[in-house]
Amino acid sequence: MGSPTLSGKILRFGPFELDSQAQQLRRAGAVVRIQPQPFKVLSVLVWRAGQIVTREELRQELWGNETFVDFEQGLNYCIRQIRTVLGDEAQTPHYVETLPRRGYRFVAPVRALEEASLPASQGSAPKEKAGKKIQRRLWIAIAAVIVVVLGLVATYVAKLNASRRLTEKDTLVIAEFSNSTGDPVFDDTLKTALHVSLSQSPFLNLLPESKIRATLKLMARPADTSLTPAIAGEVCQRTGSKAYIAGAVAALGSEYVLGLKAVNCQNGDTLAQEQATAPAKEKILKALGESTSRLRSKLGESLATVHRFDVPLYEATTPSLEALQAYSLGEKIAREKGPSAGMSYLLHAVELDPNFAMGYDAIAANYYTLAETGRAREYFAKSFQNREHASEREKLEITANYYADVTGELDKAIQTYREWIESYPRDYPAYNDLAGMYCEQGKYEESEEPTRESLRLLPDGSVYANLANTLLAMQRFDEAQQTIAQAQAQKLDSYLLRDTLYALAFIREDSAGMAQQLQWFEGKPEENFAYSLSADTEAYGGHLAKARELTQRALDSAIQADSQENGAIWLENAALREAAFGNLERAKQTAMRGYKMVPGSEAVELEAALAFAMADDTRNAESLAADLNKRFPLETQTQQLWLPATRAQLALNRKDAPGAIRTLQSSVPPVEYGEINSVANLSCLYPTYIRGEAYLAEGQGVEAAAEFQKILDHSGIVWNCWTGTLAHLGVARANALQARTSHGADADSARVRALGAYKDFLALWRSGDSDMPILRQAKAEYAKLQ
Repeated sequence: MGSPTLSGKILRFGPFELDSQAQQLRRAGAVVRIQPQPFKVLSVLVWRAGQIVTREELRQELWGNETFVDFEQGLNYCIRQIRTVLGDEAQTPHYVETLPRRGYRFVAPVRALEEASLPASQGSAPKEKAGKKIQRRLWIAIAAVIVVVLGLVATYVAKLNASRRLTEKDTLVIAEFSNSTGDPVFDDTLKTALHVSLSQSPFLNLLPESKIRATLKLMARPADTSLTPAIAGEVCQRTGSKAYIAGAVAALGSEYVLGLKAVNCQNGDTLAQEQATAPAKEKILKALGESTSRLRSKLGESLATVHRFDVPLYEATTPSLEALQAYSLGEKIAREKGPSAGMSYLLHAVELDPNFAMGYDAIAANYYTLAETGRAREYFAKSFQNREHASEREKLEITANYYADVTGELDKAIQTYREWIESYPRDYPAYNDLAGMYCEQGKYEESEEPTRESLRLLPDGSVYANLANTLLAMQRFDEAQQTIAQAQAQKLDSYLLRDTLYALAFIREDSAGMAQQLQWFEGKPEENFAYSLSADTEAYGGHLAKARELTQRALDSAIQADSQENGAIWLENAALREAAFGNLERAKQTAMRGYKMVPGSEAVELEAALAFAMADDTRNAESLAADLNKRFPLETQTQQLWLPATRAQLALNRKDAPGAIRTLQSSVPPVEYGEINSVANLSCLYPTYIRGEAYLAEGQGVEAAAEFQKILDHSGIVWNCWTGTLAHLGVARANALQARTSHGADADSARVRALGAYKDFLALWRSGDSDMPILRQAKAEYAKLQ
């Protein structure tokens, strides 16, 4: 930094003496208490009295190569302490003057008490007129040069600032926070908070966690590798991102110092940085949120969107650092080990803060992934109740989830997803969830575009599975297969993709392909899905005894995986097919067994009500239907699909076929074909099947045949559900009815069609269990027709 102007060991200014040898500051002979670091800063400033000392010079002299946070905020702290000790003020300084963007200057007169003294001030002698003219001309020339230089500097600064601004296409990587406080509560927590705060911005484009994990894998690093600035920089480069944001937190006395720095990962330039001080640990989230808002503006976001989308961080998350720490751990573990593994941490987070909307939403999403829809519904509702404690982006997601999964108002959910996309057009989950709503409405053609947009924004295994299922529902089997191949080529895999591969193999009668997918499930928490799929396939072929055995294994596996709701649904599936195949007493028992496992679960009750109705258990069916109608008066699928099917079946039981047909008028395409999320099949088309049965009972063979044919024509929706195999029998019976009620050529043609359909059904069940009532009936009907 060069030699000091003053060489004495003891320097006096005002009533103070600075003894550099004794490392003391004295006032009127009494020692003044001052911390070592502020004393060092004061010494440098006093030794260079009258000179501007830049912040960079102070850093080199005092902090060397320590982190930018310790230096910037440490220096601010030191200056404040010096002014406090000297009784100085920043606005009217008597000792330390601040020169914005330049540094500091010690302005009080200083004299040395040893070895040297201050140079004496020299008065200004009168100048001659000629000298004054020369001096005036010199100052004019200097002023002109200064104007030119300032113009050049301004142009350079403008260009530099422009180069440091981001565009909406630039992606950012968030590095881990450097925590030098020794307090573990900041580990992972501040990174999560920073991510939430930055995610409020519709301008900034954060690299998703799934992309980061995939990139770490390509770097031959574990998925849970800590993103230090060096590793974050490499991830940033490999993904073509523009910059990474590094944060740090340090303790300085009783205060906490926070720093943020955005670094261009291509050349290492600092694009922007922010520092803040929090007077206590409880104020850190507030300080971080305010710093992040300023950083957003520096990175190029308009002030309008910064102000519009800027809920204070402690309101957008939780004021409890401990709750945020538990949430961060839960989300991290869930990403690494699956949704079940992180659940205990998330549940603890909402115990610590019962108003933690994001915590409830994360729990609900994990339960939903585990197909525990009843539990998911409970926590989605709690998240919605606390949505005011969330950012604008989170509010949109929470509201959409509420309409989609709690009230079941699909139209309102779709409208909210559209609003989400309008505000955050790069949020791939919004497109994927919007597509899901269209699928539940049976609008698969409308679902395809947002699903593909979601994939364009972020290739993800679950989105590939959704697209494959959408293509499957539209009978575009080759495209569905190609979609899954694309996912697997990118090392993306999940039980959802395997479910769809199994369905494709079943439709193509590829037993080896089905076996391959079942093998993949072995030993995994989702193994109960494989057993259920196998049970459906065995029942489809008339092997009811094997189906029962596999259903029990599915139930046991689900319970072991803490998925009781799944297990109950597998029982209700079994009850429905038992009733359809003519085993009414077993159907009643199985339906009651499933219902008692998870009382109150909507998904279980919906299937149980229909199973009781098909088993001719009017009392239980009507009781459950009334309960569902009262609890879910607005839910689209409940009111337009499940309850009409149950009521129509009850009407059929009363021999009221016309009433059954009228009841099912509310259950018409496209909702009738809507995806049902509670079962492995996309949809069994129960209303269509019951409508076909009602037309048979009413003696309308043509209309009945059309209904059963719908099921056969939609194998991409029905998969291996029992309705798919009994639809062949339904077509046979409908044509046999036409043969009996027609004359001449029409009767002959109908009889031929009936014989063909009976042959198809009996071929499917050629090795079926001989004791099934419906099989005995079918054989008798076929023999009579011949």
